[in-house]
Amino acid sequence: MLAALRLSLLTATLATAACLLLGVPLAWMLARVPFRGRRLVRALVTVPLVLPPVVGGVALLLVFGRRGLVGGWLDATFGFSLPFTTAGVVVAEAFVAMPFLVISVEGALRGADARYEEAAATLGASRWTAFRRVTLPLIGPGVAAGAVLCWARALGEFGATITFAGNFPGRTQTMPLAVYLALEQDLDAAIVLSLLLLVVSVAILAGLRDRWLGAT
Repeated sequence: MLAALRLSLLTATLATAACLLLGVPLAWMLARVPFRGRRLVRALVTVPLVLPPVVGGVALLLVFGRRGLVGGWLDATFGFSLPFTTAGVVVAEAFVAMPFLVISVEGALRGADARYEEAAATLGASRWTAFRRVTLPLIGPGVAAGAVLCWARALGEFGATITFAGNFPGRTQTMPLAVYLALEQDLDAAIVLSLLLLVVSVAILAGLRDRWLGAT
């Protein structure tokens, strides 16, 4: 039980970090850079919101499986297989949680006045410096809100995880998967696990909200 909880917290945090690393630049590109196919990219980003998680897991297998588009190359080149590993859990959670971050950050960027960035550029700041020193502080609340939503979605992920990473205790069994397994064997244990996940989630989310969003 504690192993599943620790794994859930670890993978949700790593998935959120991956979403921040990839999602913030993507949101900036969607909000600030006009290019052909922007609507298509935005639609693809939001697909996991409407796609059944199990279907998302199948899609990940088609891409990262040993015979997949990318997975075959990884296996042949590095001898590395992503499915049914802890890293696979992180990928599955990041896949389903990414839209929450991108949508939140893109909305914050569209609400931030781009003239501040232009003013910084005219004063000699590079694009990266202008983003780091001017834009990021302006969109900080949006990034924080997106990260919290992303983490919460990753923590509760079930369908894509069990399809892509399996349900192996100590390696890929997160709390939602442990609850599902306990539900088939011991209803009381499933209730205890559910309450534990609920309490931990609420406590962490409340703490993050108070710290990042200035809630009272």
